[in-house]
Amino acid sequence: MEVTLLYFDDCPNWEDTDRMLARLANEFGYNLTRQRVTTHEEAARVGFRGSPTVLIDGVDPFAEPDSPTGLSCRLYTTPGGLRGSPTEEMLRRALSG
Repeated sequence: MEVTLLYFDDCPNWEDTDRMLARLANEFGYNLTRQRVTTHEEAARVGFRGSPTVLIDGVDPFAEPDSPTGLSCRLYTTPGGLRGSPTEEMLRRALSG
């Protein structure tokens, strides 16, 4: 399994997601790649729906079908409300699926 964390520097939320994914890598046995997105064109090409975006084998498990791509901070709907990153439990479910 390949996991890619897409992010851009102006959004601090990617760092929390990075730490969670690094911890979960040992448990789930995947390779974690980090990719900084720097242009709107690149965002469209890689399916970057805001920072942080997690791709599992190239698929964004949290993407809404009509969500736009672009250089922005992303919000996730979690059991505790809107957050700037998915919860560890959300990541676990996505990695298990």
